Amino acid sequence: YETKPINAWQTTKKRLCTPFSLYDMEDEVHKALSHSNPDEVLSSAFKQRITCRDLQTLGHQKWLNDEVINFYMNLLITRSEQEGGLKVYAFNTFFFPKLCAGGYQAVRRWTKGMDIFEKDIIFVPLHLGVHWCLAVVDFRVKEVKYYDSTYRKNDDICWILFDCGVFACKYADYIARDKPINFTQKNMPYFRRRMVWEILNQKLL
Repeated sequence: YETKPINAWQTTKKRLCTPFSLYDMEDEVHKALSHSNPDEVLSSAFKQRITCRDLQTLGHQKWLNDEVINFYMNLLITRSEQEGGLKVYAFNTFFFPKLCAGGYQAVRRWTKGMDIFEKDIIFVPLHLGVHWCLAVVDFRVKEVKYYDSTYRKNDDICWILFDCGVFACKYADYIARDKPINFTQKNMPYFRRRMVWEILNQKLL
């Protein structure tokens, strides 16, 4: 895909309509990524705690861990509930391994109290070895789709191997907003920093 350059923080500021400066946002991200105490909790929600160590997986050329991906998926669910649009749900990263190991009986209580068939989209993050992908159950068209950044053309595969987790999260973000997936590898450094801010502030931009 081709994409227009993202004037990242300018677009962000317009959407937030808040008085703080773009410098403040960058400064907040920089401080989080350079924090000296790896065990300090920097964000807490959804019965999850994101430590400095977790957040630093969003640094340059780092593999995202389960905690960051699960937290981000919960942000997508929250946005869906608060802003309307597509009805979205996401299983956490431990769902698929549990399903593979124990079958339906191992995960049948994971949706207790919720009718997943009332949703439009279900996201299933997949950790295949050292690679993150995304399965999407689209009840609107009764399809299961698979998104894998290594299948993209005209990109540097070495960078994609680092960024596969970011790709998986952003696939989910764009699909949840029913937007075309028109980002490329070039957008990954910005997406990483944006995700840091979103997790710290528990708000998607």
